[in-house]
Amino acid sequence: MKHRIIVLGAGYTGAVAAGRLARRLRPEDVAITLVNAEPDFVERVRMHQLAVGQDLRTRPFSEMFADTGVELKLAKVTGVDVDSRTVTVDGANGAQELAYDTLVYALGSGWNTQGVPGISEHAHDITGRPGALRLRERLAGLDAGEPVVVVGGGLTGLEAATEIAETRPDLDVALAVRGGLGDWLSPKGRAHVRMVCARLGVTVHENTSVTGVAAGHVTTADGTSLPAAVTVWTTGFAVHPIARATTLEVDGTGRIVVDGTMRSVSHPDVYAIGDAAMAMGPGDKPLRMSCASGTPTAWQAADSIAARLTGGKLPDMPLRYFNQCISLGRKDGLIQYVTADDRAVRAALTGRIAAVYKELVCKGAAWGVVNPLLGMPTRARRLAQDRTGVSPTVR
Repeated sequence: MKHRIIVLGAGYTGAVAAGRLARRLRPEDVAITLVNAEPDFVERVRMHQLAVGQDLRTRPFSEMFADTGVELKLAKVTGVDVDSRTVTVDGANGAQELAYDTLVYALGSGWNTQGVPGISEHAHDITGRPGALRLRERLAGLDAGEPVVVVGGGLTGLEAATEIAETRPDLDVALAVRGGLGDWLSPKGRAHVRMVCARLGVTVHENTSVTGVAAGHVTTADGTSLPAAVTVWTTGFAVHPIARATTLEVDGTGRIVVDGTMRSVSHPDVYAIGDAAMAMGPGDKPLRMSCASGTPTAWQAADSIAARLTGGKLPDMPLRYFNQCISLGRKDGLIQYVTADDRAVRAALTGRIAAVYKELVCKGAAWGVVNPLLGMPTRARRLAQDRTGVSPTVR
């Protein structure tokens, strides 16, 4: 009987993990099923581009995984029972229960409303394609001079505000940040972000906490009302809630606690990757939710699963950071170099060269997903056999 591997979610991490497993293991020995609600790969790091009207390339999973041995199941994951090792999904044929021997949990994250009143009713998110398309339609209907407020001064907020301002210079774009603008960046990085915002006409409200969102305005902690025909909420991510509803050990945010091989510390037949995993990086600091963290965790999990199944050596790849890549519109950007544990150093690239660098990073990430079997010289290995000739479960 084949060893059944189910991968939940086909974002950057899930798609990479499924493709890497298909490369590492022989199709005669394993059955790899990739479950995803959408039929094509979504470049999440480009949602701010989609929101302002740019069209993104379509990459169907049916083409990506053709002849790889990976079975694609288009369905929404509705439940996971890690004690009975089953997954419940809802697809075109209705509800279905899938059994697994090894589970790779890559359901990722969505927007985090942080309990602020009015967000669900009046704000827009760009954590996925549906939200980005709704924002796209709303922005297209705005008249010149109407106000747009982007809430959140992290990478997503900076990219959204500058992309909107560059594409629609006729709008009044503002950015509300809880602390100082780019306060985690190097002095060079902060100065460049400030300069770009000024050049694009983005009004920055620093040290400003938004406590309420309504139709036509947002309210700040000091009672100030900022006009907002459109509010874009980008203050962080919240993980998919399914893991918290299981008996898996999770942290306070609902992320699955894993060891260095991305294996659940409570259920050894479950691996979590990307935003869904509470994984520790250099300095014993949790990895942040990002593509920069997600792809290495996918490699780590896939290689660890393959090693345990085939009796090979477990990978010992350090999970570390090198830089933070920020697009500031299509013609400008910032590459902030960081320490292994993600603290900014003095060095940074800015301007046009940084924009090109960021574009290459985005294309490279998508290429790695779309071409899951290329660039890996290691041949597929047979599963280890016990004395009865039955493939063992993951140990």
